Amino acid sequence: MDWQQQFTRFSSTSKDSLPSLMLTHLKSWGAISMIGDDKKSYLQGQVTCDVVALDKEQSTFGAHCDAKGKVWSIFRLFHHNGGYAMFQPMSLIETELAELKKYAIFAKVDIQTSQDIALGVIGENAQEWINSISENTGDVREIEGGTAVKVDANRWLLLVTPSAAENITNNCSPDKVEKVTEELWTRFDIESALPAIDKSTQNMHIPQALNLQAVDGISFSKGCYTGQETVARAKYRGMNKRAMYIVSGTTDKALSSFDTIGLERSVGENWRSAGELINHFQFDDDTAIGLIILPKDLDEETKLRLSEQPEHSWELHALPYSLDDE
Repeated sequence: MDWQQQFTRFSSTSKDSLPSLMLTHLKSWGAISMIGDDKKSYLQGQVTCDVVALDKEQSTFGAHCDAKGKVWSIFRLFHHNGGYAMFQPMSLIETELAELKKYAIFAKVDIQTSQDIALGVIGENAQEWINSISENTGDVREIEGGTAVKVDANRWLLLVTPSAAENITNNCSPDKVEKVTEELWTRFDIESALPAIDKSTQNMHIPQALNLQAVDGISFSKGCYTGQETVARAKYRGMNKRAMYIVSGTTDKALSSFDTIGLERSVGENWRSAGELINHFQFDDDTAIGLIILPKDLDEETKLRLSEQPEHSWELHALPYSLDDE
């Protein structure tokens, strides 16, 4: 049996408990790899995070922006195979790669789309499982065929060769590890309010509108990088008026069937467009959660509803972190 066919959708409601250990193939995710003598200095001058300060046992969020501070890509950066990996949605990579390579001709650096496979390990036993395949410690570890990266208390990312991905999947006993499709990974990203964009939202938002500063994805003390002026003004002059929020509500249709998943917000007795979900997950009990960019001064009690299904109400949720830059 093809190893990629072993992953099945895990059905659950918003109240169901989850298995203690799950493995998923992150088919819609990939990475850009960067190697060469100038990899550190080149990347340092391109992205919002501090590449120079990145320890080999740590990962960091970061963004690559255009000259006006609009985001081409949000990624998780870590040391990988003697260079760096920039882990991000696959849909971003074609455009991001072209933008990232624009000035690479002047540096000793090789920037390519990684051929490695992304797997996710999920559940309360994720840490124990990682420890069983690695003698190393730290939140970024070399493992056979690639690298393991801690995402949060119950999640690890594996970026490994195709043969290693096949071996890992085949060696996971079905009675101990549930093999699930990647929707659950999206659910946890949303619940953690991790910054996210896809191809449709490239070059639309500045990093702070995606809460990148709240997950330590922006260094305000490093040297110059593309888009820095806008990012700095947003912090020191309070120019950013938008932020990313968690929302949830009900629906009687598959959200994936909509061309766009728009929300409306109440303004007095009227309704106005609030924006579109940039990420979503749908449970099996007619409820769903998502991420959306809204004005920062929006009242927490503001009523929301689905544009396509105005009879279904939605609401804002508290973020798991502070939006304060300090």
